[in-house]
Amino acid sequence: MSHDIFAHLRDRTVTALRALLPELPEEAFARVTMEPPREASHGDMATNAALVVGKLAKLAPPKLAADLAAALSALPEVEAAAPAGPGFVNLRLREDYLRGQLPIILREGEAFGQGAEKPGRVNVEYVSANPTGPMHVGHCRGAVVGDALAALLAKAGHQVTREYYINDAGAQVQALGWAAYWRYLEALPVAVHGLWAEDATPEGRKAAVEAAYDTTLQYGGEYLVPVGQALAAERGTTLFPPDPGKLAEVRHFTVAAMMAEIREDLAALGVAHDVFISEAQVVADGVLERAEALLDSQGLIYVGTLPPPKGKLPEDWEEREQTLFRSERFGDDTDRPLRKSDGTGTYFANDIANHLHKIERGFDQLVHVWGADHGGYVKRMQAAVAALSNRSVSLDVVLTQIVHVVKNGAPVRMSKRAGSYITLRDLIEEVGRDAVRFTMLTRKSDAQMEFDLDLVVQQSRDNPVFYVQYAHARCRSVLRGAGDPSLESLAAAPLDSLTDPAELGLIRRLAAWPRVVDAAAAAREPHRVAFFLNDLASDFHLLWNKGKEDTTLRFIQADQPAATQARLALVAATAAVVRSGLRVMGVTPVEEMR
Repeated sequence: MSHDIFAHLRDRTVTALRALLPELPEEAFARVTMEPPREASHGDMATNAALVVGKLAKLAPPKLAADLAAALSALPEVEAAAPAGPGFVNLRLREDYLRGQLPIILREGEAFGQGAEKPGRVNVEYVSANPTGPMHVGHCRGAVVGDALAALLAKAGHQVTREYYINDAGAQVQALGWAAYWRYLEALPVAVHGLWAEDATPEGRKAAVEAAYDTTLQYGGEYLVPVGQALAAERGTTLFPPDPGKLAEVRHFTVAAMMAEIREDLAALGVAHDVFISEAQVVADGVLERAEALLDSQGLIYVGTLPPPKGKLPEDWEEREQTLFRSERFGDDTDRPLRKSDGTGTYFANDIANHLHKIERGFDQLVHVWGADHGGYVKRMQAAVAALSNRSVSLDVVLTQIVHVVKNGAPVRMSKRAGSYITLRDLIEEVGRDAVRFTMLTRKSDAQMEFDLDLVVQQSRDNPVFYVQYAHARCRSVLRGAGDPSLESLAAAPLDSLTDPAELGLIRRLAAWPRVVDAAAAAREPHRVAFFLNDLASDFHLLWNKGKEDTTLRFIQADQPAATQARLALVAATAAVVRSGLRVMGVTPVEEMR
């Protein structure tokens, strides 16, 4: 576990409070926090301790804050402590305590920021795209956010399983099967099926299949052409004419082919999952029936009618009896149907089975990354998880907004291969994996973003990918120039010469990394890592530029070996923390810029 100076000073604060208020129970201190102050001029840290504890102790928070500030001022880590506002205490740390964080960082290297092992198991489900075509830009954002969030949770000390839930049951997979069958027929000689003339156009062939089999071919992209050709090569004419058994075989073959392509797309993005779970298999294994039985045993299933939806009623709306789940009892806006009036299961029912499957496998926390269009689905799933687990398992949902790809200030045209959208592979081939991953994390996931293809390859301050990578490359350049000293040797260097505000500011930023990891993991917000790295790069570039004007701040000084070692320690620590952050983001740190 890395040394977290914020957690350390919080513990020191609670110890001081216990001495001042020995009669208070331990739970009285649960809401005490230690955080960066809103204004840097207020110091290095601020605590709400007197504010939250004073009320419980029936003491005026400002008076308790004054007493607490006096106690904290005596700590060896603290330069000064002062009460502020309605009950806060601001702390300024001693410079030698700050400098003492560098050896800790250097000895841990990239492992710095690793949290203590936490109890329980976390399942992070992300991507889970329908296997109906290549990955597109929308999938890309969810894939990067989910992958970085899983890495962040692991960095914070959680035991994490990364899951892809294959949506291979339902109407969309039925439609995929028909589209693949069309491409299979195209790969056969016309004489076999006789559905169209030899010189029929693509549109004519599609129309002929739709007319012959009373279906609508939803998926028209060329990506299914190789699937049809592979089916024809493997099965010849034996799949014609179609029947339910043959179409099931086509669907199975096509889903497997699409999943192989999806895995290749994800691998190109540097995304890997620990498990792939089939929805069709979960249903076949009877998990849905177990879920219904469990809910029914708790009196949470009944047959009834739902009130009409608010606002203008849809033309086809009618009041009808359905099998309903008492979702409202667990915080949802209304109860939800599990089975339609004809007795068939709803999508929600299958999703309940998915979550029971996770609970049965022993997960204590469930985290999903969904597109923002599923935002209305969150409450009902959280209600279902609460009911299925007797409120012992949590479900957090991270929503990702749409991504608009632009080039030369204009929207990028759709991919010819996919037929209707820009594929993930298109994006990676255009700007590279690292640029895609970093850029996708430069905005909060539920905010819409514009992916500017020109900006992400630009070597400027406005491009955060370049700015952070440039900081690491500069660090490595300095260290190579000094003969690449070991981190262990630099950890033993005297650091008293690091006194400039820019140097101390950089150390403060480095020392905050464990807290950033913990807070970002708790909030399920991996974009905070990108923000932190951008700020860290800014601090480093500031110091680099000051060294151009003030020679005493240059990293390597031939006539000052002790000062050089101290500054090399600072540079090496900066490089280690940048690498640590980039690893969480799944981005490869560069040794030099080209």
